[in-house]
Amino acid sequence: MIGALFTFLLIGGGIIAYVVLHNDDTSQTLPEETAKNDALTDIGALYPLDTFTVNVLSDDGREHYLKTQMNLELNTAEVNPEIDKKKAELRDIIIGILSSKSMEEVSTEVGKEHLKKEITDQINLRLAEAKIKNVYFTDFVEE
Repeated sequence: MIGALFTFLLIGGGIIAYVVLHNDDTSQTLPEETAKNDALTDIGALYPLDTFTVNVLSDDGREHYLKTQMNLELNTAEVNPEIDKKKAELRDIIIGILSSKSMEEVSTEVGKEHLKKEITDQINLRLAEAKIKNVYFTDFVEE
């Protein structure tokens, strides 16, 4: 009786393990996952910028500083020569934007997203051929 029960459990466990481990139904990908994967493979050329360090104010009136590094994502697969020519101007624009912010504006996730959009919009106003699709912060330190 015990042997039969043991054999039944062993066979049942083997069948369950086989079904779980060999379930190859990968066609049920969620739409959000597909969109994220497509977005990651659809990244344009990245243009890395040197580190920015600027003073920012807090609500208490004390000065703090923000140190950040970023990559600009271009709308093409190759870096446009216009970006190289205007690098100093682009850095000046970014420094102006960063230093105009308060600590409270840049310390939240929503604030960082607004900052990315403002940088993208202001740079794109000054570019004739190349366009910025996105800004990626690779370092972001608030002190």
